[in-house]
Amino acid sequence: HIPAYRLLSEQLSQAVEKVNGRFSDGKGYRPVVFLPEHHEWEDIQYFYQMGDVCLVTSLHDGMNLVAKEYVWCQSPERGSLVLSKFTGASRELTEAFIVNPYSIEEIADAIASSLKLSPE
Repeated sequence: HIPAYRLLSEQLSQAVEKVNGRFSDGKGYRPVVFLPEHHEWEDIQYFYQMGDVCLVTSLHDGMNLVAKEYVWCQSPERGSLVLSKFTGASRELTEAFIVNPYSIEEIADAIASSLKLSPE
């Protein structure tokens, strides 16, 4: 019910529609699946497990539990974390791809590198 959150949600929905409109294949594939409703922990952990990469690109943040939850839910041989250097979690999760969230190139390189990693 907070106006700023409502506006942000609308902007995010529009951005998702734009990306999906451009990159969907017409056969049901959507590159971005946006699920704005509330989800219980039992469901969230499965979402984390499906993700090959988790991006936490906060500009200013504390420990950021999303990053830790993502790592906790992963099998040892899958999942990469791209983490803003401005999060407190970046000091603990040092094996993540640590990036400057203001650098689009750095984030893109980290995503590409994370997708090329072998399970070992």
